[in-house]
Amino acid sequence: MMEHIMELSHVTKDYGNKKGIFDVNFTVEKGEVFGYLGPNGAGKTTTIRQLMGFQHADAGACSILGKNCFTEAKEIQRDLGYLAGELAFVEDMTGEKYLEFMAQMKRMKSRKRMLELVDMFELDARGKMRKMSKGMKQKIGIICAFMAEPQVAILDEPTSGLDPLMQNRFVELILEEKRKGTTLLMSSHIFEEVEKTCDRTAIIRAGKIVTIEDMNSLSGKRKKIYTVTCRDEEAARRLTDDAALTVKQRNRNKVELIVSGAPAVTLQKIAAAAPLDLSIKTQSLEELFMHYYGEGER
Repeated sequence: MMEHIMELSHVTKDYGNKKGIFDVNFTVEKGEVFGYLGPNGAGKTTTIRQLMGFQHADAGACSILGKNCFTEAKEIQRDLGYLAGELAFVEDMTGEKYLEFMAQMKRMKSRKRMLELVDMFELDARGKMRKMSKGMKQKIGIICAFMAEPQVAILDEPTSGLDPLMQNRFVELILEEKRKGTTLLMSSHIFEEVEKTCDRTAIIRAGKIVTIEDMNSLSGKRKKIYTVTCRDEEAARRLTDDAALTVKQRNRNKVELIVSGAPAVTLQKIAAAAPLDLSIKTQSLEELFMHYYGEGER
Protein backbone atom coordinates (compact mmCIF):
# COMPACT_ATOMS: atom_id res chain seq x y z
CA MET A 1 0.00 0.00 0.00
CA MET A 2 1.07 3.57 -0.69
CA GLU A 3 1.85 5.75 2.29
CA HIS A 4 0.24 9.19 2.24
CA ILE A 5 2.85 11.66 3.54
CA MET A 6 0.70 14.70 2.74
CA GLU A 7 -3.06 14.71 2.44
CA LEU A 8 -5.50 17.53 1.68
CA SER A 9 -9.21 16.74 1.92
CA HIS A 10 -11.79 19.25 0.66
CA VAL A 11 -9.66 22.22 1.76
CA THR A 12 -11.26 25.65 1.20
CA LYS A 13 -9.89 29.09 2.09
CA ASP A 14 -12.13 31.80 0.67
CA TYR A 15 -10.86 35.40 0.64
CA GLY A 16 -13.88 36.66 -1.29
CA ASN A 17 -14.05 37.92 -4.89
CA LYS A 18 -13.32 34.35 -6.06
CA LYS A 19 -9.84 34.51 -4.48
CA GLY A 20 -8.48 31.60 -2.48
CA ILE A 21 -8.69 27.83 -2.88
CA PHE A 22 -11.84 25.75 -3.14
CA ASP A 23 -12.40 22.05 -2.34
CA VAL A 24 -8.75 21.12 -2.92
CA ASN A 25 -8.03 17.39 -2.71
CA PHE A 26 -4.76 15.57 -3.30
CA THR A 27 -2.26 13.26 -1.62
CA VAL A 28 1.53 13.04 -1.88
CA GLU A 29 3.04 9.60 -1.43
CA LYS A 30 6.25 8.64 0.34
CA GLY A 31 9.30 9.41 -1.82
CA GLU A 32 7.25 11.23 -4.45
CA VAL A 33 8.09 14.56 -6.06
CA PHE A 34 4.70 16.21 -6.53
CA GLY A 35 4.42 19.29 -8.72
CA TYR A 36 1.87 22.03 -8.13
CA LEU A 37 1.55 23.98 -11.34
CA GLY A 38 -0.29 27.20 -12.08
CA PRO A 39 0.25 30.88 -12.81
CA ASN A 40 0.70 33.50 -10.09
CA GLY A 41 -2.57 34.02 -8.21
CA ALA A 42 -3.98 30.57 -8.95
CA GLY A 43 -3.83 29.45 -5.29
CA LYS A 44 -0.50 27.63 -4.97
CA THR A 45 0.85 29.71 -2.06
CA THR A 46 -2.54 29.67 -0.27
CA THR A 47 -2.47 25.86 -0.41
CA ILE A 48 1.06 25.81 1.01
CA ARG A 49 0.03 28.13 3.85
CA GLN A 50 -2.55 25.54 4.90
CA LEU A 51 0.05 22.76 4.84
CA MET A 52 2.50 24.86 6.88
CA GLY A 53 -0.18 25.68 9.48
CA PHE A 54 0.13 29.43 8.82
CA GLN A 55 -3.61 29.73 8.19
CA HIS A 56 -6.67 27.80 9.26
CA ALA A 57 -8.86 26.55 6.43
CA ASP A 58 -12.52 27.56 6.28
CA ALA A 59 -13.38 23.94 5.51
CA GLY A 60 -11.62 20.62 5.04
CA ALA A 61 -8.45 19.26 6.62
CA CYS A 62 -4.81 18.65 5.75
CA SER A 63 -2.12 16.53 7.32
CA ILE A 64 1.59 15.78 6.96
CA LEU A 65 3.10 12.57 8.36
CA GLY A 66 -0.32 11.79 9.82
CA LYS A 67 -0.37 14.99 11.91
CA ASN A 68 -2.86 17.85 11.64
CA CYS A 69 -1.21 20.73 9.81
CA PHE A 70 -2.79 23.43 11.98
CA THR A 71 -2.88 21.97 15.49
CA GLU A 72 0.39 19.99 15.21
CA ALA A 73 2.41 22.38 13.02
CA LYS A 74 5.31 22.56 15.50
CA GLU A 75 5.78 18.78 15.51
CA ILE A 76 5.53 18.58 11.71
CA GLN A 77 8.13 21.29 11.16
CA ARG A 78 10.79 19.34 13.06
CA ASP A 79 10.91 16.91 10.11
CA LEU A 80 10.13 19.42 7.37
CA GLY A 81 12.21 21.52 4.99
CA TYR A 82 10.45 24.67 3.78
CA LEU A 83 11.23 27.31 1.18
CA ALA A 84 8.86 30.28 1.18
CA GLY A 85 7.79 32.05 -1.99
CA GLU A 86 8.65 35.41 -0.39
CA LEU A 87 11.89 35.17 1.56
CA ALA A 88 12.52 37.26 4.68
CA PHE A 89 15.93 37.34 6.36
CA VAL A 90 17.71 39.19 9.17
CA GLU A 91 19.28 41.81 6.90
CA ASP A 92 22.15 42.77 9.26
CA MET A 93 23.41 39.18 9.47
CA THR A 94 26.00 37.78 7.09
CA GLY A 95 24.94 34.74 5.08
CA GLU A 96 27.35 32.58 7.10
CA LYS A 97 25.90 33.73 10.42
CA TYR A 98 22.35 33.23 9.18
CA LEU A 99 23.06 29.67 8.05
CA GLU A 100 24.73 28.92 11.39
CA PHE A 101 21.76 30.47 13.22
CA MET A 102 19.34 28.26 11.26
CA ALA A 103 21.53 25.18 11.85
CA GLN A 104 21.31 25.81 15.60
CA MET A 105 17.55 26.37 15.39
CA LYS A 106 17.23 23.01 13.60
CA ARG A 107 19.53 21.43 16.23
CA MET A 108 21.83 20.05 13.56
CA LYS A 109 24.68 17.95 14.96
CA SER A 110 26.72 18.14 11.75
CA ARG A 111 27.31 20.94 9.25
CA LYS A 112 28.44 18.52 6.52
CA ARG A 113 25.30 18.69 4.38
CA MET A 114 25.09 22.46 4.78
CA LEU A 115 28.66 22.87 3.47
CA GLU A 116 27.99 20.46 0.59
CA LEU A 117 25.03 22.61 -0.50
CA VAL A 118 27.00 25.85 -0.13
CA ASP A 119 29.59 24.34 -2.46
CA MET A 120 26.97 22.96 -4.85
CA PHE A 121 25.36 26.38 -5.31
CA GLU A 122 28.70 28.22 -5.34
CA LEU A 123 27.52 30.52 -2.56
CA ASP A 124 29.81 33.15 -1.08
CA ALA A 125 27.96 33.68 2.19
CA ARG A 126 30.41 36.13 3.80
CA GLY A 127 28.53 39.31 2.86
CA LYS A 128 25.62 40.87 4.72
CA MET A 129 22.16 39.74 3.67
CA ARG A 130 20.96 43.25 2.81
CA LYS A 131 23.65 43.51 0.10
CA MET A 132 22.81 40.16 -1.47
CA SER A 133 21.01 39.77 -4.78
CA LYS A 134 17.69 37.93 -5.03
CA GLY A 135 19.52 34.95 -6.53
CA MET A 136 21.96 34.74 -3.61
CA LYS A 137 19.12 34.94 -1.09
CA GLN A 138 17.28 32.21 -2.99
CA LYS A 139 20.34 29.97 -2.71
CA ILE A 140 20.39 30.51 1.05
CA GLY A 141 16.68 29.64 1.20
CA ILE A 142 17.26 26.39 -0.71
CA ILE A 143 20.22 25.46 1.51
CA CYS A 144 18.15 26.11 4.65
CA ALA A 145 15.35 23.89 3.29
CA PHE A 146 17.63 20.88 2.75
CA MET A 147 20.64 21.19 5.09
CA ALA A 148 18.99 19.28 7.95
CA GLU A 149 18.20 16.41 5.54
CA PRO A 150 14.43 16.51 6.06
CA GLN A 151 12.23 13.57 5.14
CA VAL A 152 9.63 16.00 3.71
CA ALA A 153 10.11 19.34 1.93
CA ILE A 154 7.69 22.00 0.66
CA LEU A 155 9.07 24.44 -1.89
CA ASP A 156 7.19 27.51 -3.14
CA GLU A 157 8.57 28.75 -6.50
CA PRO A 158 12.04 27.42 -5.62
CA THR A 159 14.04 28.71 -8.62
CA SER A 160 12.76 32.28 -8.55
CA GLY A 161 15.75 34.59 -9.09
CA LEU A 162 18.21 31.82 -10.00
CA ASP A 163 20.21 32.03 -13.21
CA PRO A 164 20.00 29.10 -15.71
CA LEU A 165 23.13 27.40 -14.35
CA MET A 166 21.80 27.44 -10.78
CA GLN A 167 18.36 26.31 -11.99
CA ASN A 168 20.11 23.25 -13.40
CA ARG A 169 21.93 22.73 -10.07
CA PHE A 170 18.56 22.88 -8.34
CA VAL A 171 17.17 20.18 -10.66
CA GLU A 172 20.24 18.06 -9.82
CA LEU A 173 19.53 18.56 -6.11
CA ILE A 174 15.89 17.51 -6.46
CA LEU A 175 16.84 14.37 -8.38
CA GLU A 176 19.43 13.58 -5.69
CA GLU A 177 16.81 14.03 -2.95
CA LYS A 178 14.41 11.87 -4.94
CA ARG A 179 16.96 9.04 -5.01
CA LYS A 180 17.32 9.36 -1.22
CA GLY A 181 13.54 8.97 -0.80
CA THR A 182 12.70 12.52 0.29
CA THR A 183 9.04 13.44 -0.23
CA LEU A 184 8.65 16.78 -2.00
CA LEU A 185 5.84 19.18 -2.87
CA MET A 186 7.05 21.82 -5.31
CA SER A 187 4.91 24.68 -6.56
CA SER A 188 6.02 26.30 -9.77
CA HIS A 189 5.01 28.06 -12.95
CA ILE A 190 8.22 26.94 -14.70
CA PHE A 191 7.23 23.97 -16.82
CA GLU A 192 10.72 22.67 -17.57
CA GLU A 193 11.70 22.12 -13.93
CA VAL A 194 8.40 20.34 -13.23
CA GLU A 195 8.87 18.13 -16.28
CA LYS A 196 12.42 17.17 -15.26
CA THR A 197 11.75 16.43 -11.59
CA CYS A 198 8.13 15.54 -10.79
CA ASP A 199 6.37 12.16 -10.70
CA ARG A 200 2.87 13.67 -10.69
CA THR A 201 1.60 17.20 -11.11
CA ALA A 202 -1.58 18.93 -10.01
CA ILE A 203 -2.73 21.82 -12.17
CA ILE A 204 -4.63 24.54 -10.29
CA ARG A 205 -6.86 27.12 -11.95
CA ALA A 206 -8.66 29.93 -10.11
CA GLY A 207 -8.27 28.11 -6.79
CA LYS A 208 -9.56 24.74 -8.02
CA ILE A 209 -7.67 21.62 -9.02
CA VAL A 210 -8.24 21.09 -12.75
CA THR A 211 -6.42 17.78 -13.04
CA ILE A 212 -3.74 15.63 -11.41
CA GLU A 213 -1.56 13.95 -14.00
CA ASP A 214 1.16 11.35 -13.95
CA MET A 215 4.07 13.02 -15.74
CA ASN A 216 4.59 10.04 -18.06
CA SER A 217 0.91 10.18 -18.98
CA LEU A 218 1.07 13.96 -19.45
CA SER A 219 4.10 13.61 -21.73
CA GLY A 220 2.20 11.02 -23.75
CA LYS A 221 -0.60 13.50 -24.38
CA ARG A 222 1.74 15.98 -26.00
CA LYS A 223 1.21 16.37 -29.71
CA LYS A 224 3.72 17.07 -32.46
CA ILE A 225 3.56 20.08 -34.76
CA TYR A 226 4.71 19.40 -38.34
CA THR A 227 5.60 22.55 -40.28
CA VAL A 228 5.48 21.78 -44.00
CA THR A 229 6.97 24.22 -46.52
CA CYS A 230 5.26 23.55 -49.84
CA ARG A 231 6.39 24.48 -53.35
CA ASP A 232 3.73 27.18 -53.66
CA GLU A 233 0.49 28.42 -52.08
CA GLU A 234 -1.65 26.13 -54.23
CA ALA A 235 0.16 23.03 -52.92
CA ALA A 236 -0.24 24.35 -49.39
CA ARG A 237 -3.97 24.91 -50.00
CA ARG A 238 -4.44 21.35 -51.23
CA LEU A 239 -2.69 20.02 -48.12
CA THR A 240 -4.87 22.24 -45.92
CA ASP A 241 -8.05 20.94 -47.59
CA ASP A 242 -7.18 17.29 -46.92
CA ALA A 243 -9.81 16.04 -44.46
CA ALA A 244 -7.45 13.33 -43.16
CA LEU A 245 -5.11 15.96 -41.69
CA THR A 246 -5.50 18.20 -38.62
CA VAL A 247 -4.43 21.67 -39.68
CA LYS A 248 -3.33 24.19 -37.07
CA GLN A 249 -2.79 27.05 -39.49
CA ARG A 250 -1.61 27.99 -42.99
CA ASN A 251 0.51 31.00 -43.93
CA ARG A 252 1.12 31.30 -47.68
CA ASN A 253 3.11 28.19 -48.63
CA LYS A 254 3.61 26.97 -45.05
CA VAL A 255 1.19 24.61 -43.31
CA GLU A 256 1.29 23.59 -39.63
CA LEU A 257 -0.22 20.17 -38.89
CA ILE A 258 -1.07 18.73 -35.46
CA VAL A 259 -0.13 15.08 -35.15
CA SER A 260 -0.98 12.71 -32.30
CA GLY A 261 -0.43 8.99 -32.30
CA ALA A 262 1.20 7.15 -35.22
CA PRO A 263 2.37 9.58 -37.93
CA ALA A 264 2.26 7.18 -40.91
CA VAL A 265 -0.82 8.63 -42.66
CA THR A 266 0.33 12.22 -42.13
CA LEU A 267 3.81 11.47 -43.49
CA GLN A 268 2.34 9.77 -46.56
CA LYS A 269 0.17 12.81 -47.29
CA ILE A 270 3.15 15.16 -46.82
CA ALA A 271 5.37 13.04 -49.07
CA ALA A 272 2.70 13.11 -51.81
CA ALA A 273 2.79 16.92 -51.67
CA ALA A 274 6.56 16.87 -52.42
CA PRO A 275 7.40 19.64 -49.94
CA LEU A 276 10.53 21.78 -49.96
CA ASP A 277 11.07 21.35 -46.23
CA LEU A 278 9.62 19.69 -43.12
CA SER A 279 10.32 20.51 -39.48
CA ILE A 280 8.89 18.72 -36.44
CA LYS A 281 8.37 20.21 -32.99
CA THR A 282 6.95 18.44 -29.94
CA GLN A 283 4.28 20.43 -28.13
CA SER A 284 5.78 21.92 -24.96
CA LEU A 285 4.40 21.20 -21.53
CA GLU A 286 3.41 24.88 -21.39
CA GLU A 287 1.35 24.56 -24.57
CA LEU A 288 -0.31 21.46 -23.16
CA PHE A 289 -0.94 23.35 -19.92
CA MET A 290 -2.83 26.02 -21.89
CA HIS A 291 -5.31 23.30 -22.81
CA TYR A 292 -6.43 23.42 -19.17
CA TYR A 293 -6.38 27.20 -18.94
CA GLY A 294 -7.51 28.46 -22.31
CA GLU A 295 -5.66 30.95 -24.46
CA GLY A 296 -7.57 33.89 -22.93
CA GLU A 297 -6.02 33.35 -19.47
CA ARG A 298 -2.32 33.77 -20.33
